[in-house]
Formats: sequence, structure tokens, C-alpha cells
Amino acid sequence: MPRDIPVGNGELLVTFDATGQVRDLYWPHVGLPNHTDGHVQRLGVWADGAFAWFDDEGWQRDLRYRHDTLVTDVTLTHEGLGLEIRCVDAVDCYNPVYLRRVEVRDLSGRDRDVRIFLHQDLSIGGTPVGGTANYDPKAKALVHYRDGTYFLINGCDASKCGIDHFTTGIKRIGGAEGTWRDAEDGQLTQNAIAQGLVDSTVGFNLQVQASGRSHLVYWVACASSYEAARALNQKVLDRTADHMIERTASYWRLWALKEGRDLSSLPDRVRDLHVRSELVVRTQIDNGGAILAANDSDIRQFAGDTYSYMWPRDGALVSQALVLGRQGVLSRRFFRFCARVIDPEGYFLHKFNPTGTLASSWHPWILDGEAVLPIQEDETALVTWALRQHFDVFRDVEFAREMMRPLILNPAKWMLSYRDENGLPLPSWDLWEERRGIHLFTTATVIAGLEAAAFFAGEFHNPELAQACTDGADEMREALMRHFWSEEHGHFARMLTPTDGGYDRDMTLDASAWGLFATGAIDVDDPRLSAHLAAVDERLTVKTEVGGVARYEHDYYHQVESEDIDRVPGNPWIICTLWRAQWIIARATTLDALKEALEPLEWTAGNALPSGVLAEQLDPYTGAPLSVSPLTWSHATVMTTVALYLRRQDQLSN
Repeated sequence: MPRDIPVGNGELLVTFDATGQVRDLYWPHVGLPNHTDGHVQRLGVWADGAFAWFDDEGWQRDLRYRHDTLVTDVTLTHEGLGLEIRCVDAVDCYNPVYLRRVEVRDLSGRDRDVRIFLHQDLSIGGTPVGGTANYDPKAKALVHYRDGTYFLINGCDASKCGIDHFTTGIKRIGGAEGTWRDAEDGQLTQNAIAQGLVDSTVGFNLQVQASGRSHLVYWVACASSYEAARALNQKVLDRTADHMIERTASYWRLWALKEGRDLSSLPDRVRDLHVRSELVVRTQIDNGGAILAANDSDIRQFAGDTYSYMWPRDGALVSQALVLGRQGVLSRRFFRFCARVIDPEGYFLHKFNPTGTLASSWHPWILDGEAVLPIQEDETALVTWALRQHFDVFRDVEFAREMMRPLILNPAKWMLSYRDENGLPLPSWDLWEERRGIHLFTTATVIAGLEAAAFFAGEFHNPELAQACTDGADEMREALMRHFWSEEHGHFARMLTPTDGGYDRDMTLDASAWGLFATGAIDVDDPRLSAHLAAVDERLTVKTEVGGVARYEHDYYHQVESEDIDRVPGNPWIICTLWRAQWIIARATTLDALKEALEPLEWTAGNALPSGVLAEQLDPYTGAPLSVSPLTWSHATVMTTVALYLRRQDQLSN
């Protein structure tokens, strides 16, 4: 189930599912640990003897954000209860506090006794074992804690502060479903403490006049000590939760629109998706610099793992989007994070936790009895390339000097050494992390990485390295053309496998040939590039009503069963479809030609959730989101594509 509306501040991230209920809570890092372990945090409504949780089928739901903010605007209507519930959710822009305003409106035309119940099913530190939930009478709040992590739960209604009723208990053991069941009769048993596998539920009583409204505000304060949790609770009480929600809305609106760029030439929904993408990307970036691929715990059902990791490749491409949006603080943090985790020899391993430790991997260190590097070389090359993009915009010489050895000199020397006799990269894993060999995309990125290193070496007066990198890039470009291009097929191979006499070619068409022009490895006017991308258009476009572009022919990842590979070569991916827009932009010589790039952008906006959130890929027949949602890379590709479009528009207008 997609995470429709993430809210966060780079320290605390809260995600919601399609019912409007909280599913993930990460703190003190975006992506680590998940203190709910993906379990639903229920919200329920009792009204005049009837009850419904938010996942009840009787609700009509509309899940959105307030315009250009990271504050939600969620409306649920239940005809049977005769109520409309509006939820406004935010993570305070300054403090690790999650805030939820719940407004209740009567639709029946009579006075109502309404009780709102919020359930906490926490797995503190990622485990449900060994927790405690207790009621704090001084704060009139509930506190969950375990091993130096504290969550204080409290709230206010229109007339008073403090929880009206509560209970704590045991979950998922001895037949106990959890304390949420206790709420369904409209009363809680006031059990004051529980330990072990615990959960809790709090309740608020609201008197709603006929056709009138009432509200409450609920919050969760996250802290590393009981004293700090109480202090945060007092801060919310002093400043009021409503004030904190409104200042958060103002902050994110200012953050997203600070550059004052003219977006008026974009269709309205493309403009809105661009701004929404900036904000969603920000929720997936840890304040320590890690750019997380996605934070949707439901993906565990597929592979037993998550996307809550920092892949240097994804991070480098997201940092490019940040640079184009002039969010230099975030791109600098990312490069500093990379400088901390890169191997001293100058290459990146597969992926990393937001704390900087090495993350889980499926790349082996030994194949056929031989030691190999468990790497994707494009990850190393793209970070150096992205650093050049950052420098071109911000010209921060002292920062470049700081990054010189870890992200320029060492990677350049390693990339030069990690080549075969023809000057091509030695085998590594591809960007899709599925096959090992010498890849077209990887080769393009290494050319770009070497050219970026040559630039820095020249600017910082290291002529020997500058020349070596330039020569290495030129030799690799020539080898790419000689070994990857097939006159017989009229397009490039996606991968070469070394043999005794040369290379075996894998001629599967792959949309990642985008990297050839996006990194500058091949000139945009090269006819071979045009021929290849024309073949991608013809054979990788999904020929159903959904449309879009697949990754490659017969893509198996989350494959929707189909016998008609000619019509459905794979599921449509957001990034691959937007790569088509970037190709149109790169070739456009007139404003009319440029406007053709709006079609993939409009397609993307049309396939976003109502909240503006984008998945990794779509069902080719229904358009439903597949895999993780939101995917940071999808949103960053929107940002990059729009920035390139506006830049090209300016060039063609002058």
C-alpha cells in the first residue's frame, strides 16, 4: 500500500497509508529506526453508540496536502456515522514533534456525542519487545519508552488539554489483539501501565452541535530522555499545537518557493507536481546528509527488506535535482556524507544506512572462486559527476577543496585503474542491480566521472591527473562506440560480458541509455544515439491506455503477468518516462519542439496520487502504483526535468 502523504523535518519522518492512518515513524534519522515496524496506528470514531476505524469501508477519503506545504489536508466522510472528519498533520519544522489536528463536523443536523480514539502500536527501536507504556498523571499524557527512546502522547480539545481517557495493554500475545479493541464500545479501561509487547490507546470526548464543528489536536513528542519528552510536551502546550502547525506550513511554503522562479509557463498540474516533488524529496533526506531511496515498509512483503537506505547513485541523481533547485545546503550535506562512507581506495560499496554504516547487500564478494568487488561502478562515477554539477552552480571553492581527496582524487585514480585492456570499465553490477558485466550506462557515467575529475584537477593545478583523466575518458568513449554499437541491430548493447576473444553482447534494449546524453558521454547530435533512443521509444513504450516507458524488454521486477510483451515490455516507470522528456529537451531547437516534453510531464502528473506522491512504477493495465511509494528518485526526476525544460526555454527565447 503506498505511503500517500509523508510529513517530516529531516529528523522525524511520519508516513500514512491510503486510509489516512500512520504506518511508519522514523526517528532520530529519516529511515532508521522505524518505531512502528510498519504496523498501522489506528484512528477511530465513536458517535452515539456507533463506531468506525479509519480503515472501515464506510469512509469516503480524500488525501491531499495543503498547497505547496508539508502539512496534510485529509478529509473522510462517513454517511453511516453522519460525520465528516478533517485531519491536518505535520511534523514541526523545528522540533521532533508529530502533530495531528482532528476536526469533526456533524452532517446529521443533530447534537452529537463524539469520541476520537488514537492507537499507538509502537516497536521502539524496530522491535516490539521490552517496551513500557505508562500514564503520566502530572503531564496528563501517555509515555512509551524503551532503551533511551521516549514517545510522549498528549492532546488538547477546544476547551482543555490532556487526555480524557486511556489504556495500556499487551498486543499480539496470548490472543490479545491490542488495546484498540477496548475503544470500540466508546470507553477505555484506564489501565495505567503495561510492559513487554505493549500498545496503548487514548481517547478524547467532543460535543458537536447540530451541523457544527469541534476539534482536538494530538501530538507525539520524540526524545532521548523522559525529561526531554516532558520539555517538548510543555513547549507544545506553551506555543499551542495549532500555532506549530501553521508555522510549519509557512516554513515549507517559503522553503519550496524561495528562489522565486517563474513557473507560469508550465501547465498547472505540472507546476504543482514540481513543487510537491521538492517537498516530498525533502522528507526523504536525513539532516545528516543521507538521501534515502524510499521509506515504505510494505515493500518488505516482496523481499524481506526495505528501500530505507542511501544508494550513492540515487543520491547523486537526487543531488543534481537539488542543485538545479539551488538547495545547496542539502547537496553539501550529501557530499559530506559520501566523503565519510567512501572506501579509502576511492569506490563506494552498494548502499548505506542513514547513520553511515554499511547496509544490507546482495552483491557477492566472490564469484566462481574469484574475489570481486561487490560494487556498482556508476555509483562512484556519478557522485564525482554530481559534485561537478554542484560546483558549476555554487562555485564554492573551499567546499570543493574539502571534497578533493575523498570524492575527486581517490575516485579518479581508482576509476583509471579499474579498466580492462580496451579502456572499458571492468565488470561490476548494473544500475538496476540485477546483472554483472560491463554496462552501457556504467561506461557513460565513468566517462562523465573522469571528465569531472579532470576539470577539478585542472582547476586545482594537478595537470598530470587532469591529463590522465581526459585521456582515460577519451579512450573509454572510443571503446564504447567500438564495442557497444551494433550496426546489425541499429542500437547499442546494454551489457558486454568478457570472453577469451573479446565480448559477448547483450542486445536487450534498456531505457538507461539516457545516461549517454544526460552525462555528456556522447554528443546529443550523434546519429547512433538518436537511432538507439528511437528504438527505445518504439519498443519500450507501454502500448496500453496507461502508457509510459518500461525499463527494458521483459522486465521481471514486480512484473504484471502478460503474454503480450510487444504491448507491455514491462511496467511503466516514472523515471524512464521522464528520461524521454529530457531527450526531447536536449534536442529541441525551437519552442514548439520543446513543448513536446510537456507530454511526459503531464503523463507523470496524471499518474500521481491525489496527494501528488509518485510511485516507482505503475500497473500497465490499471495505472495503480507498484513497488515503493513515494520513490525519491521519481520525484527528483520531475525536479530535474522541469529545471532542464525551463532552462532550455530561456535559451530558446533569447
